Amino acid sequence: MLKVTNVDKNGVGYELGIEPGDEIVSFDGYEAEDLLDYLYYEGQESFVVGVKRDGKITECEVEKYDDETLGLDFESDNLDIRLCHNNCIFCFVAQLPANMRPTLYVKDDDYRQSFLCGNYVTLTNLKKGDIDRIIRLNLSPLYISVHTTNGELRKKMLSNRFADKINDQLERLNAAGITMHTQIVLVKGVNDGKELEKTMEDIAKLKNVKTLAVVPCGITGHRENLTKIENVDEKYSANIINTINSFNKKIGRTLVFAADDFYVRAHMPYENYEYYGDFEQIENGVGMMTKFIHDFEEVARKTTYRRTFLLITGVAAESFIREFAKKTMKYCEGLRLTVLAVKNEFFGESITCAGLVVGRDIIKAVKESGVEFDELCVPKIMLRDEGDAFLDDTTVSEVEEALGKKVRIIEEGGDGFFTSLTQKR
Repeated sequence: MLKVTNVDKNGVGYELGIEPGDEIVSFDGYEAEDLLDYLYYEGQESFVVGVKRDGKITECEVEKYDDETLGLDFESDNLDIRLCHNNCIFCFVAQLPANMRPTLYVKDDDYRQSFLCGNYVTLTNLKKGDIDRIIRLNLSPLYISVHTTNGELRKKMLSNRFADKINDQLERLNAAGITMHTQIVLVKGVNDGKELEKTMEDIAKLKNVKTLAVVPCGITGHRENLTKIENVDEKYSANIINTINSFNKKIGRTLVFAADDFYVRAHMPYENYEYYGDFEQIENGVGMMTKFIHDFEEVARKTTYRRTFLLITGVAAESFIREFAKKTMKYCEGLRLTVLAVKNEFFGESITCAGLVVGRDIIKAVKESGVEFDELCVPKIMLRDEGDAFLDDTTVSEVEEALGKKVRIIEEGGDGFFTSLTQKR
């Protein structure tokens, strides 16, 4: 049910006589569960909407043009996050330090957020009729955490007795034309080797699965009483990349992608720009470095800016960022960049990605470095969406106060890197 709070006088809803306070209870006889029902039927030309007023339900036939809308606003979108029912052996949330802000401990597993925001879901908590609803509303694309197509192994990895349904779920969605992007969080000695090869083969049979990302599991320093997981090294990472490339060659298309982190650990060159297609898996750390290089070269130009910056990054990206700091200085006369890779003491030194570097570690590292600089440069990826604080809740202003220097936020991508460092503010 969706309770109406406002009706646009130019919308079809106004013509139907819908008023604030009315409740939309159904579309074409199906329950109006949340905003997704409304958004789907907004795009339809003909349907029946059930409107409840003073306890009485009236069914209104709607005939409209494609570009016309009902013009309704609602009290709530009814999209409260559906929580995860798994206890994955590699769960990153389970490895977080204590006493962080409560929202960081929330484990979501909501197919609606997968459609709306690209969140990865396991499909283990689907209710009766959810698959039918996904198909009926054409919630496509979806982003699905497969991990393995071995049902028994998947139940063990996710610690969920319903996890073995994944193959049937994927096949139903595939048959209905739902586009899917999938991922495997790879756990050394668990779902790699023959299991990885079998999962890739199974996924390749589904024509509507467009991509499969293989990413290493993050291992923090807070795994007390959790399943022992071995970190991956250079040789292992190179083997994963070669296995994936051999599989893609065998099937004659690029379906499976190794996360950039494997290339960093393997000390192997990144794939070319065309390899990643439309970069559908970039939020999963796939192709980020290649796109960075491309976007940097698109905007780099000769300029002048006399300023000295200390540029913060994570350990994994240190050599990469140093390379592009040097390139930026060649383009920009008067610019001086020093790169400082910050070890992650907060999560544990095995966590080396820039996005998980926190404020208190930055403060400590900068003070110990003894580097002289005008401004501290911090990548935007280190900050929460509001742009004002790191994952440890240290604010940007607190970093500025502790170091006595202004903080400059470096926008994402190679283009953001270049322009953020070479333009006066």
